[in-house]
Amino acid sequence: MIDAYQLSSTLAELAVSSLIEEVSLTPKPGLVDRNDQGSHDDLTYHMMIESAQSLRETFYQMAFESYGEKPSQYLRERIGEIGRQGEMRMFQVTKGVNTHKGAIWSLGLITAAAAIHCGACDEETLCFTAGEIARYEDRFIPFQRTNGMKAIQKYGVLGAKAEAQLAFPHIRHYSLPEFKSSLQRYNYEIAKFRALLALMANLDDTCLLHRGGMEGLIFAKRYAKKVLNNGNLEELEDMNEQFVKRHLSPGGSADLLAATIYIYKICQTQYAHQMEVVTTT
Repeated sequence: MIDAYQLSSTLAELAVSSLIEEVSLTPKPGLVDRNDQGSHDDLTYHMMIESAQSLRETFYQMAFESYGEKPSQYLRERIGEIGRQGEMRMFQVTKGVNTHKGAIWSLGLITAAAAIHCGACDEETLCFTAGEIARYEDRFIPFQRTNGMKAIQKYGVLGAKAEAQLAFPHIRHYSLPEFKSSLQRYNYEIAKFRALLALMANLDDTCLLHRGGMEGLIFAKRYAKKVLNNGNLEELEDMNEQFVKRHLSPGGSADLLAATIYIYKICQTQYAHQMEVVTTT
């Protein structure tokens, strides 16, 4: 069995690489990528890369604390504390700009879940264990009325917290199945695009609601569904222009895409390790 230090290091690297893969996927509608800033005047591609790299220690600590443990309120609060420390490092790197706060939440829970199972579990188990952790209360969270919370209250949608507590249903039912099926038909990059579109077509993204209201969310969902169904990814350039024009950014979908990539990487790495053990014994 892989030890705590090795597993924590591996998970941290996979988490950071998943965040970098998400931002590097180009072109994306309304999101920062290699081409432009999307609908974000305060973000750049290089800032996103530096932010992701600054979180390596955060994910390492989350994994190490969770190794071989069970979901509990204590563990939930330790992960929360580590996550808030990671946010502080992120804000130092970005000079106060929120680049990955949502990703720290989702990928942090997945990191803890993978470490609980010592790196040996399937995708469903990862998601449901992460959900079990998320359902515990963190009594030390400082109250902040975020843009996401405002959208949740105004429009009656779920948001990132509930998504995690429900074991990431949009990953389990939409992005991961689309990603894996697309890998059979296309290449790795196209699979990531299609996973993103699957999320955008189905998620009540609070980032879209905050920026464009219900009209913006409906516009984004319909556009994503159209491109996903016709399979013409060349439309992504025009889609980006339309999103920027409307100041729309599917930030929640971006976070869940990174989480989807991460879950896939964890399970593939586990499989590769098992094969290595088999071939060397």
